[in-house]
Amino acid sequence: MHYAKNILETIGNTPLVKLNKLTAELPCLVLAKYETFNPGNSVKDRMALKMVEAAEASGDLKPGGTIIEGTSGNTGMGLALVAIVKGYKMVCVISDKQSKEKIDILKAVGCEVVVCPTDVAPDDPQSYYSTSKRLAQETPNSWYVNQYDNPANAEAHFESTGPEIWEQTAGKITHFIAGVGTGGTISGVGKYLKMKNPDIKIWGVDTYGSVFKKYHETRIFDENEIYPYITEGIGEDILPKNVDFKIIDGFTKVTDKDAAVYTQRLAKEEGFFLGNSAGAAIKGLLQLKEHFKEGDVVVILFHDHGSRYVGKMYNDNWMREKGFID
Repeated sequence: MHYAKNILETIGNTPLVKLNKLTAELPCLVLAKYETFNPGNSVKDRMALKMVEAAEASGDLKPGGTIIEGTSGNTGMGLALVAIVKGYKMVCVISDKQSKEKIDILKAVGCEVVVCPTDVAPDDPQSYYSTSKRLAQETPNSWYVNQYDNPANAEAHFESTGPEIWEQTAGKITHFIAGVGTGGTISGVGKYLKMKNPDIKIWGVDTYGSVFKKYHETRIFDENEIYPYITEGIGEDILPKNVDFKIIDGFTKVTDKDAAVYTQRLAKEEGFFLGNSAGAAIKGLLQLKEHFKEGDVVVILFHDHGSRYVGKMYNDNWMREKGFID
């Protein structure tokens, strides 16, 4: 008999799926690393499990403890599944720009959810960074995850996502493209792929209102680059330690409108029911088309599932309100 001993054993080994219609103009083969096949429907399951196991090994997380994390939803979901199986309590601190679906899903898997304002500085006491740190200090027997700076985040992708992509493409991959938030996915995968073949190009997809592209090109942290944006799951107003700028060859920025429109297009033209960052990633890929030639094998990573965005990017009334469709 073959069966998983618990839901955590189903994390990883996600499929590679060829894109057809949206990439028809490109000369290369484009394959999607389809991370919604993880049990929590996102790539974040991988690093959630790895970060908890590392904290257990170091003694930072003790039996019966409370896990506390600031999250845009998907890391919270991954951590919640780990907490259920391993017997921990879970507190998710989330910003108010995140979809109602994300908050409802976190509650459905037993999380306590604390909602904070989006439009405050990272060091503001009300920000979700500050609030999650404060709650961890105030809560007995708790562990603050800090996915942005926690090295186990990138390690999870160096150990699992990167090797899977290398094996699935039989080492023929030439480019890897992913949206960048905490930086763990792109840095861990990128480190592994460049170890195997230093010529593989690693491209990050950023959003307008985020600091990554400007910082990568100038090494200047420009606060003028920071302003509120709608796109979920990518971009930052801080520099997480997990973003390894040496591994990333370049960034392309995608507008909120393009990210939303292409999220819908992935569903309607490819049958890929995915989250908002996937729309940004595919538009970013198309913006990079001059970098690809015939024979190239481009892998794009799609982070999360469309069910988190039914009230937003998949709702035409919401899209009209934002001016994204007529």
